[in-house]
Amino acid sequence: MSERDALWHGTTILCVRKGNKVVLAGDGQVSMGQTIVKSNARKVRRLGDGSVIAGFAGATADAMTLFERLEAKLEQYQGQLTRAAVELAKDWRTDRYLRRLEAMMAVADKQASLILSGTGDVLEPEDGLIGIGSGGSFALAAARALIDIDGIDAEAVARRSMAIAAGICVYTNTKVTLESLDV
Repeated sequence: MSERDALWHGTTILCVRKGNKVVLAGDGQVSMGQTIVKSNARKVRRLGDGSVIAGFAGATADAMTLFERLEAKLEQYQGQLTRAAVELAKDWRTDRYLRRLEAMMAVADKQASLILSGTGDVLEPEDGLIGIGSGGSFALAAARALIDIDGIDAEAVARRSMAIAAGICVYTNTKVTLESLDV
């Protein structure tokens, strides 16, 4: 894997929708190749009026640009996340500048959880779980195993799943940031 690929995939973002909550979790590790540069980065945040939570995997500056663009689309489309995400994905895929951005996003509001990519994808998983980044598949597998256990809420599923991913993926750590919404 090239250094560019390591930067592209070096993080873990997990979205869990269970019961009356949707939780977005992100690890804090920032890596450049094989070096850990920072351990407490915030890759998950609230957007707009706080009704949308978003996380990114990929180049930080690119993700900040995409967060700003998504916020503008949310404002333009009165907080309609799915519509704003589709319009952002169109721009991302076709705009000469944006299509060079290297990041993926997981976004959620009360109604939907979505994956956005630079290839124009806006995907809504049928099970309400999203995992992106290098540790995303590990966290996603753990979340799928834990989601149906009674007595474990969305936040507990997210925390346990992120801990499992951190134990497997060298680009993921245990310093997790969580944002949640009541649904």
